[in-house]
Amino acid sequence: MESTKFEPNCIASISEVLQFLSGKWTFLVITELLKEPQRFNQLRRNLGNVNTKGLTDTLRNLEEHQMIKRQVFPTVPVTVEYSITAKGASFSEVFQHINQWKTAWDPPVQ
Repeated sequence: MESTKFEPNCIASISEVLQFLSGKWTFLVITELLKEPQRFNQLRRNLGNVNTKGLTDTLRNLEEHQMIKRQVFPTVPVTVEYSITAKGASFSEVFQHINQWKTAWDPPVQ
């Protein structure tokens, strides 16, 4: 079998991406926001009532990495909506490749 060699900068890039995507709720938040922009409590309910701190930390991390956008509306009380950015939306291609890899290499569940 032929081995694949990666350049050191490629390995570093992959490692960096996996580090910020390694949160427990990260992939689920991204997939929810790929569907439509959502407010905090709507997102929390759609994720099966994830705890508030966990969701807050995940949203801040994704916003820091410009995967999602946080928009504040001047209402009473203040309304905050989260949406996927172009950078975050482009990550859906990675999800598709992961799914193709899994389908090709894992036997179907009986």
